[in-house]
Amino acid sequence: MRAFLSRLSLATASALFFLPMGASAQNASAQQEIESATKAAFAAAQQGPADVKLGEQAVVHLPQNMFFVPRFQAERLMQAYGNGKDSSLLGVVMPKSDEEDWVITVNFDKAGYIKDDDAKNWDVKELLDSLREGTEQSNEERKKRGFPELTVDSWVEAPKYDSNSQRLVWSVAAKHKGAGAEEDPTVNYNTYALGRDGYITLDLITQQSLVPKDKTAVLALLDNLNYVDGKRYADFNSSTDKVAEYGLAALVAGVAAKKLGLFAVIAAFLAKFAKVGILAAAALGGGLWKRLRGKKADPQQP
Repeated sequence: MRAFLSRLSLATASALFFLPMGASAQNASAQQEIESATKAAFAAAQQGPADVKLGEQAVVHLPQNMFFVPRFQAERLMQAYGNGKDSSLLGVVMPKSDEEDWVITVNFDKAGYIKDDDAKNWDVKELLDSLREGTEQSNEERKKRGFPELTVDSWVEAPKYDSNSQRLVWSVAAKHKGAGAEEDPTVNYNTYALGRDGYITLDLITQQSLVPKDKTAVLALLDNLNYVDGKRYADFNSSTDKVAEYGLAALVAGVAAKKLGLFAVIAAFLAKFAKVGILAAAALGGGLWKRLRGKKADPQQP
């Protein structure tokens, strides 16, 4: 995990240099909160194998090689590392082994029932073009805020939707403008499970070169995630339930521009990159993350 956080810190270092001094410098009380929040997170972590309840919506089976940090401790951890409050966060999944360098965030968005009709007609090339266009437009705002501009290269994995299980998977390659061809950027491998009231996301954060290996972790979770009775996609009642203002294509952060506004959708996507960078830089202090993580994963160690 420490190696993963180190790479994230390097990948976003240029962005962090532009942050206000008060935001990037850590005073004593901030460092103390980071340590306290990290200890609390690992003390509360649920070890696999276990069935983890995701709010009132679903249950996911956690395999033996992972652990889950619950909502309260995960939210405190994120805020201690400089992230804003995220009411949709349900928790964070991490690997027990230090040889695995990934993180999975778990969220529930109560958007309402999302109609999936548009999946039959979407054009992945058109979606990618929309995402590229939106990224260029959002770069103006990124420059104003002191963040480096981003460019979208290609799909890491083109959008795939299973209408039988209501599962969506997609990932795009984005990197800093001007970066060399040798750069191995951090990517979000996005997975969605649609339900009656909205959707749960399991977002894998890893390096692009490691996606083929690491995506097995998030796909295993996705395959073992089940909505509880009354919350399944099939339980939708058209006479009483809320229907989302957008369709399935909006979850691929491109076509949603037609209804919700291009900048808002793309900015939400790009925000993950900046957020993770701040988390990574803070977590590196003194190797605290690895030490605490090691204690939780192996309680027999001194």
